[in-house]
Amino acid sequence: MHYRDPSGIVPQLSLYRDWLHRERGLAFADYASLWAWSTSDLDGFWRSVWDYHAIESPTPFTSVVSGEMPGASWFDGAQVNYARQVFRHAVPAEAAGQPAIIAENERGDSVEVSWSALRRRTASLALELRRQGVGRGDRVAAYLPNIPDAIVALLACASIGAIWTMCSPDMGTPAVLDRFRQVAPKALIAVDGVFYGGRPMDRSAAVADLHRGLPSVTALFVMGSGYGQTALPEAIDLVAAQARDDVAVAAFEPEWLAFDHPLWILYSSGTTGLPKAIVHGHGGVILSGCLGNQHLDIGPSYAPGMHGERFHWYSATGWVMWNIQAGGLLTGTTVCIFDGSPGGAKGRPNWTPLWSFAARHKVTWFGAGAAFFASCRKAGLALAGLGDLRAIRALGSTGSPLPADVQLWGSDQFGTIGRPDIWWCNISGGTDIAAAFLAGNRELPPTPGRLQCRHLGAAVEAWDEEGRPVVGRVGELVCTKPFPSMPLYFWGDEDGSRYRASYFGEWAGIWRHGDWLQIEPDGSCVISGRSDATINRHGLRMGTADIYAAVEEVPGVADSLVIDLEDGAGGSTLLMFVVPRDGHLLDTDLEAAMTAAIRVSLSPRFVPDAYILAPAIPRTLSGKKQELPVKRLFQGWPVDKVINPDAIANPDVIPWYLARAKAWMDRSREIA
Repeated sequence: MHYRDPSGIVPQLSLYRDWLHRERGLAFADYASLWAWSTSDLDGFWRSVWDYHAIESPTPFTSVVSGEMPGASWFDGAQVNYARQVFRHAVPAEAAGQPAIIAENERGDSVEVSWSALRRRTASLALELRRQGVGRGDRVAAYLPNIPDAIVALLACASIGAIWTMCSPDMGTPAVLDRFRQVAPKALIAVDGVFYGGRPMDRSAAVADLHRGLPSVTALFVMGSGYGQTALPEAIDLVAAQARDDVAVAAFEPEWLAFDHPLWILYSSGTTGLPKAIVHGHGGVILSGCLGNQHLDIGPSYAPGMHGERFHWYSATGWVMWNIQAGGLLTGTTVCIFDGSPGGAKGRPNWTPLWSFAARHKVTWFGAGAAFFASCRKAGLALAGLGDLRAIRALGSTGSPLPADVQLWGSDQFGTIGRPDIWWCNISGGTDIAAAFLAGNRELPPTPGRLQCRHLGAAVEAWDEEGRPVVGRVGELVCTKPFPSMPLYFWGDEDGSRYRASYFGEWAGIWRHGDWLQIEPDGSCVISGRSDATINRHGLRMGTADIYAAVEEVPGVADSLVIDLEDGAGGSTLLMFVVPRDGHLLDTDLEAAMTAAIRVSLSPRFVPDAYILAPAIPRTLSGKKQELPVKRLFQGWPVDKVINPDAIANPDVIPWYLARAKAWMDRSREIA
């Protein structure tokens, strides 16, 4: 007897478990035993994922996985293509009348892209890229917002074996060049303007600067927005490049490529030095993407009982969640994308645009960064009255830990609109693997403030300082066995030394992810922040996320950031930067309330030595608090070695922190 949500849908992991029993003769009493098998029998498990998702290859593979980390090899001999896996769903989806993409922008303009149109536009652009001399192994860089053309361009590049890489137009030009220059793209695909936060923005001068700054580019494609003021006469019209419809387009088929042929290059945050250019392969992304969709519980929109699956995860194009959203197409899911600000017009945030978008298009799966849901709660948003949101059956969160109180608030809100059963799928993984290590499972009990389980196939453990697995207490998040979407390599890292140092420097052959993880006895998990920004007070360690969860529950606190400044002699000073909510002051009463919250929720050891009024908390473009860069500023590091302002969402606040850091250092010297 299967669990079914109120819509009558059988979870994807249940369907997979049935398939394992029917096709492989395997039975599992619970999720824990299924996960244990998936991480102990890598050959059997990943072979089953390949077969379950009907991944095609014109040549047989000789092994599922061989070798150890780093450098494990997957499905040797197989040939695949990311675009082929997407378009294998085109015919049944088209027959069922389900679109591939539903897109809307901040001004309310919306469009549906059919599967046949997506395939035709992809073929047209792929042929034009070939005509411009782009082929296997060539890099194609994109400077595009979250619009259908970005997905078309990704699929076109994948189809011909070109390597895709993208930055969002909200990034500063120097930050974009820091990334694109590393990979020397042959083609640049860009938009000359965007509309965001209630106003148009000209990006044509930035496109011209990018073109000049990338001498490797021989073909420039530009999509006109109506906002561009700088002429780009050398540009090829991106819309026209997708408009071809002839015999060659109809006959076009994506090329067969080696399993480990590079698909895309993603970038680390780049807040401290040159960002890492992380290369992922076609096969690994296909496998982890298809399996990840099972954990997300999204399936083919055309399948019986799916009720027209509509998958939305709000993301800018520079964040890995854009890639995860586009990956919904791998399993035939309709993806719903929004181009614009989630908080409405700049200076007048209301946090309603995404919810209204979801109501208009009957979104069934709604994901966003944890900061978005926290902002909705802080704003006192009421979902009732924002349209009919009852089609939503799942909420997803990532980017930073989601506090339990925020999740409970969201559940209560959905209770007011007739969906008290709403399922939260909190995930954690990242750019490094273009997938999740920790995920959700609709069949498991809800776990507010935690992640429900470890991802199938991910041999994740929490390790103490001695490299021993621990349960029920915080340890380093490690992965002890290969996972198919681990990076192939870093671009330009010829001897692999930077790659090994990034993930395997602590324990030989063991992937160290850089997060603090606590695995509970029931299998649920808690991420307590980055392990390199951990607070260690007199031998007691605490993730920053736990401190924020306590402090930001205090009425009057809008945001906060904490750093621990060690003195080298076993002592330290704990500083907390606080942004009060409108109408509140950082006074003795607010300080006392925060102190009490930390004492009660955590320990008196984690009460800050000083609270500092701050204008804002610096965050990356994906919303992560910049604890380590701020800490290093207060330790006297040069600002250019610590923070790249173009990689920060609110760079205007950096001079304020720099001034406070200088004053702190000057005072420390006087005391010394």
